[in-house]
Amino acid sequence: MITRRGAILASTVFALLPFLLLVATAAANASVFLEDQTWTELHDRIGAGTTTIIVPIGGTEQNGPAMALGKHNVRVKFLAEKIAEKLGNALVAPVIAYVPEGTVDPPTAHMRFPGTITISDKTFEQLLESTARSFKLHGFKTIVLIGDHGGYQADESLVADRLNAEWKKTPVRVFAALEYYRITQDAYVEKLLAAGAKRSEIGTHAGLADTSLMLAIDPSMVRKDRLAAAPKLDAHDGVYNGDPTRSSAEFGQLGVDLIVNGTTDAIRGFMAKQPK
Repeated sequence: MITRRGAILASTVFALLPFLLLVATAAANASVFLEDQTWTELHDRIGAGTTTIIVPIGGTEQNGPAMALGKHNVRVKFLAEKIAEKLGNALVAPVIAYVPEGTVDPPTAHMRFPGTITISDKTFEQLLESTARSFKLHGFKTIVLIGDHGGYQADESLVADRLNAEWKKTPVRVFAALEYYRITQDAYVEKLLAAGAKRSEIGTHAGLADTSLMLAIDPSMVRKDRLAAAPKLDAHDGVYNGDPTRSSAEFGQLGVDLIVNGTTDAIRGFMAKQPK
């Protein structure tokens, strides 16, 4: 038997349904992630001028004993979202998590550590090409590749150059935004040094620079109790030329700001040079 209070509650919920549906739709439209859209919502957004798509490229690899295997994937998705929001007319594709990481037989580079997944450079380039062709078909005009890992930066450029040559008579262009990664190697390092970090701590992989970025973006990916136990200036446990002990979200935020602002500027600069 329905009580008077239950009837009032049911009628209130029913009356609010149109509003709740509007809120849900607005949330989907506010998201910059392609995966959050229905195909009709995406069609409408492209038609309204959202014709830039960012393809975030990560990788699944070892990151020392204190940082999770999905570091690149989590990081590039977060940063791609911030870049897209700053651009204002861009969406973010699903993260590409399978990338070249070395050979299997014999195992080289990060493939010497459990959890790292690799594909060939040829397969990787074919994946990027197919992705770009899909977005061209659907109406995107600027396809931006951003890669969080240094090992495939050249592959990004090769794919962009190849497709741009093929599509030169169309308004569609592919931009390999190499600034995204370069910033982590130069401007971010200089900022860290100015903020008090030591060059011997910064490292090239899973050191202070790398780990601090992750702490600023998603601290759940870092095992803080293992930072002090990480090896110093030794690659046997996956930490290359650095010491993550003093890593902090404050250090990492320096890199986040540089990457988002610098990459956004690079994309805008590329778009400004394209024929109208």
